[in-house]
Amino acid sequence: MIVKETGLKDCFVIEPIFFKDNRGCFLMEYNKKEFQEKTGFTGDFVLGNQSTSQYGVVRGLHLQRGEFAQAKLVRVVKGRILDVAVDARKDSETFGKVFSVELSADNNKQLFVPRGFLHGFSVLEDDTIVSYKCDNYYNLKSEDGVIYNDEDLKIDWKIPSNKVTLSEKDTKLHPFNKFVKES
Repeated sequence: MIVKETGLKDCFVIEPIFFKDNRGCFLMEYNKKEFQEKTGFTGDFVLGNQSTSQYGVVRGLHLQRGEFAQAKLVRVVKGRILDVAVDARKDSETFGKVFSVELSADNNKQLFVPRGFLHGFSVLEDDTIVSYKCDNYYNLKSEDGVIYNDEDLKIDWKIPSNKVTLSEKDTKLHPFNKFVKES
């Protein structure tokens, strides 16, 4: 596996080794020992989630607070997304910084999002399937987030604003500056 720095502390793009021949292909999606050696992440993934979405869906920006904070390893099984991570750790040298990368079934890249980061993605193709592992269990009361089109973060989601589809919950998220004040 190839691990690439993102410019955000503790956040990495992972490029798994991919083999293809006349029979098909093989991808080792995760190797705990190698992952730990190359990223320094020593947690265990305890939860696996998968979503299917259509073009224009934006999910996020989300995180879990406190004891339910989650690190995530995100990959695309089918289709394409723009995956976005925002460092929301006040004591981090990259606090408030944004990183985005296109993940697709074709490029097989994954994004490791550490605890304390906001995470979200926009769907760039119909019928896109996103799979991600989390190192902690979900807790509704610990859920928080930031509105996707925050004026300070200035994220280009690669979707025209008139084509964006949000959940009702995501339409009610606050701007980053209010999120920071409440944390």
